Amino acid sequence: MMRKLLLGLIAMIVLLGSQQAAAIDAIYTGFFSNEALRGYDTVAYFTQGMPVEGRDEFSTEYQGAVWKFSSQDHLDMFTADPQKYAPQYGGYCAWAMSNGETASAEPDLWTIHEGKLYLNYSRRINRRWLDDMVVYIQKADIEWPKFEKE
Repeated sequence: MMRKLLLGLIAMIVLLGSQQAAAIDAIYTGFFSNEALRGYDTVAYFTQGMPVEGRDEFSTEYQGAVWKFSSQDHLDMFTADPQKYAPQYGGYCAWAMSNGETASAEPDLWTIHEGKLYLNYSRRINRRWLDDMVVYIQKADIEWPKFEKE
């Protein structure tokens, strides 16, 4: 009985995974959280040039996710223009998106290119991303609309 239940669950996960474009959240938050960027301050990438952990007292909701900031100034900057500071492709791995897939992203594997924030899944993927970033951005820009909810 337990084996049948487990096999059924595995089959359901496989089927759901094959429909990724239709089922992703607008902002990557992981399975057990509703925090964008794993709680890091997205404005800090632009103002301090590094990932900085956000604080609960400086938070807001945007596109179904909670965004945390390290200061009131950063929170105010984000709420004034969230699209300027939010990572591209909803915070999913930019390299994966260039291949028509989604993957989680690590807050410390980031790039700002032409005023936009991009995140990657792993150090290996980040190195690959940096080797041909402009081409990957062009590909990901084509793929991302297939994942956006209407």
